[in-house]
Parts: sequence; C-alpha cells; structure tokens
Amino acid sequence: MSTPDTLPPGLLVAFYGDDYTGSASVMEVMTFAGLPTVLFLDVPTPEQLARFVGYSGIGIAGVARSQSPAWMDENLPPVYRALADLGASVTHYKICSTLDSAPHVGSIGRAADLAIPVLGGDWTPLVVAAPGIARFQAFGNLFAVAADGRRHRLDRHPTMARHPVTPMDEADVCKHLARQTDRRFGLVDLVSMKAGQGGDALATVRAEGAEIVALDVVDEETLAEAGRLIWENRGQRLFALGSQGVEYALVAHWRRTGALAEPPAGSFVAEPAARIAAVSGSCSPVTAGQIRHAAENGFAAIRVDAALAVDAAAWDRELGRAADAALAALGEGRDPLVYSAAGPDDPAVAAMREAVRTSGQPAETVNDRIGAGLGRLLDRVMRDGGVTRAAIAGGDTSGHAAMTLGIHALTALAPVAPGSPLCRAHSDDPAHADLEIALKGGQMGAPDFFTAVRRGGRPA
Repeated sequence: MSTPDTLPPGLLVAFYGDDYTGSASVMEVMTFAGLPTVLFLDVPTPEQLARFVGYSGIGIAGVARSQSPAWMDENLPPVYRALADLGASVTHYKICSTLDSAPHVGSIGRAADLAIPVLGGDWTPLVVAAPGIARFQAFGNLFAVAADGRRHRLDRHPTMARHPVTPMDEADVCKHLARQTDRRFGLVDLVSMKAGQGGDALATVRAEGAEIVALDVVDEETLAEAGRLIWENRGQRLFALGSQGVEYALVAHWRRTGALAEPPAGSFVAEPAARIAAVSGSCSPVTAGQIRHAAENGFAAIRVDAALAVDAAAWDRELGRAADAALAALGEGRDPLVYSAAGPDDPAVAAMREAVRTSGQPAETVNDRIGAGLGRLLDRVMRDGGVTRAAIAGGDTSGHAAMTLGIHALTALAPVAPGSPLCRAHSDDPAHADLEIALKGGQMGAPDFFTAVRRGGRPA
C-alpha cells in the first residue's frame, strides 16, 4: 500500500486578487477544502498578520481590474514585495474567470510583467477554467455558461461580448493576453492533459521558449492534472496567473494524492439573518435575475440613478435619497437592495455611458465614484439600521464599496454560490465588529443569491 503524500508545513498559497469578489473566491476554495485562508483588503500590517499565524492561504484584495497600466506601475510593486516576503510555495495573481482585461484597463499582461521579476520561477502557469464555476478551456479557447444555461465561446458569450468596459472579442486566452505583454506563450492542450502527457508537453513548450503556459481544463481529470503540473514543477518558488481555477486545481491534485482529506460535513454553516442590506452596481443579466427574484421574495428593490455620478454633489444627493428609502424599508420589515441597473439592456446603462461621454470625465473615475458611493450608502444603512449582514454585487463595485466599510480582513464563513461565500469581516470599528458580508461578481450565483445570503448560505 502506498503512503499518501503530505503537504509541506507553512504557507501554501499567497495571492493578490484584481478585484474583491475574485479575491474572495480564492479564499472560498481554500477554506472550504479545509485549508484556513484569510483575505486582507490591503497590505496587512505585522500586527494584522500575527492574528492569522498558521493559515494555509493569505491573500490581498485589490482593484487592479478597473485600473490603468500606469496605476499598476505605481501600486502593484509594493503588493508584490509584501507577497514575496510571505514565502509561499505558490504566489497567484488572481484574474477573472472570463478574462476581464484589455491593454488599457485591467491589463493582466502588465500585472504579469511587474510580478514575474519579483515572484516568478522558471515558468508561469495560466489556469483560467474551472468546471466548478462553469468555465472550460479547450485547445486554448475559453468557454463560459451564460444566463441561458448554455456554454458559449467567450467571444460569442451574450454578456462578455458586450461587457461595458472590456468587451471580449477573442476566446483564445493566449492571443487575448498577448495583446497585453510581449512575453511568449505556450499551451498544454486537452489531448496531452487527458493522455497523461502533460509533463512532456510542458517540457516541450518551455524548451521552445514559452514563459507563460496555459493549461486546458474541461473536467475533474484535467483539473487535477493541471494541479499536478503546477505543484510538481513549482521549484523554489512559482508565480501563477489565473482564476480560482489555480486553487481548484491544486486542491484536486492534493486530494487525488491523499495529501488533503475532505473536511467533515457541516463544517461551514451560518445562521439565518433577521435582516440584510444589499447594493448592486452590476449590469449583468445574472444579477438582474437575482434582483428580480429578491424583489419577488420580500426585498425592497430601490433604483439609484448612476448617471448622476458624473456630478459629485448630485450623486451625493441621490445616495442620500436611496439611503433614506433603504432605512424606511428596514423600518417596514423589508430587506433593502439598492441597484443601479437591471441587466445590460436596462436604459440606465446607455444613460450612464452618455452621461460619462458628455461630461468628459474618464469612465474609471466615474465608476470609482459609483462604487465608493454605494459603499457609503451601505455603511450608513447598516449603522443606522442596526444590520450586521450585507451583500454587494458587481466586481468593481465590491472593491470600492468594501474599502469604505472599515474592514481590514475577511474569512469565509459559509458557501452561498461558487465564488461568492458569506464571509466574516474583521474590523477595528466597533460598529462593524459582527459584520458578515458576501461579495458577488456579476456573473456569479443562482437566481436566489440574495435570499440565500439572508438565510445563511447553502450546504457546501
């Protein structure tokens, strides 16, 4: 009988997430696999780190996905140096599972160029797909399930092809990222992965000069094979690019080798909440369906006019109106859900774009103002309404909104939807000492997402 492999002592994975919801999804994968993980909302102080000694994963959440390469040049190097100091076996730059990025905003290529000299080893694995979140990569092309329940190639995806900031016109992950960096790409394709020849294929593309190597993943078998290739070829240190598929792959490999056991059933649960408050800056049709479901199940859906955000004073007045309506809903025994749009076809989306265009302001500036404003609104509603559980929808919105809540770290509490756990917030602000929060990307979650957050999630 063979002896199961064992995991080395110390920190296994350190990561930076290019938006807050994506960062939380990495923490979720690790934690619910039985590997305690903490997510900091900024580079942690030594005192903050000391509270989480012995954790298997440490992450830092960020907003790089909505930022320019110039912003990355200024802000990412200190984060990378902090991650390097942690000494993890694998350090991961977490990207969206639908490759949200472009050369001018959220550039994954620029992020990699800055990271590899500080964090990199002999090669950089790229794992975007993960079957658990309905993302699949075959022969280098990424596919994602849409609101219609069908799998679409990314450049033909009904939402991602029309993304308001980074519309996707290329499904080949290497070609998409090659627009953002001059580094050479390689691919270990589906045939090699399924035939157990991934190691040989990896050696071949590396010998040909590939620096960043994409790994096809379509099922649990190829997921575990991707994890094996990463773990067995990590060397003294390894920098990885990808979605939470990186952690899904590592966990699958560790379980296959016996290095990691399944946690006991019922390990991660939360009690129902009497009331919750929610905000959404997402334009996704998935979120639109979730808002509609919530409104049909006792939530007070309160629209906010995001086009007013081109004027800071007008935006503050609009936020005050919406906060008053949310507090009134709480007084009536209802859960407020403040939202800026109900899907990509909502006229509010076109109105917002036109307002930004005529104002002459950068779209990023207005988007930041919207996210931060929704965070201030949520902060007021929770403080004045005595609410201790919240939900935020929208990747960029979650990042900016969470910054306003005085939270310095999150730990996963209970599953709600893949990629969007209910979290315990760690804050030095007594008003938020008991805060529980779920951060949701636009494409994530079942129709009952908001009601699931209210009832404490669902079984893992």
